[in-house]
Amino acid sequence: MYPTARLKLSAVVFTVLWTGWMVWWSGSFDRVNIIMLAISGSVAGYAWYRVRRWRLPRGRVPSRHGPRHP
Repeated sequence: MYPTARLKLSAVVFTVLWTGWMVWWSGSFDRVNIIMLAISGSVAGYAWYRVRRWRLPRGRVPSRHGPRHP
């Protein structure tokens, strides 16, 4: 598995869950509403991916004590 595969998978899961929740919460199952929420969910999933990639470089959790300096 590539290092970014888990991050991409989490972005897809976030997109699906966010879009599903917003469709359920809105209560309107019109075609236009679902299309708009799917587009919004895609943007939210991409933003999730970019923020997580920026925050957790190379899949490592930041240290509690800050970066090490040799």
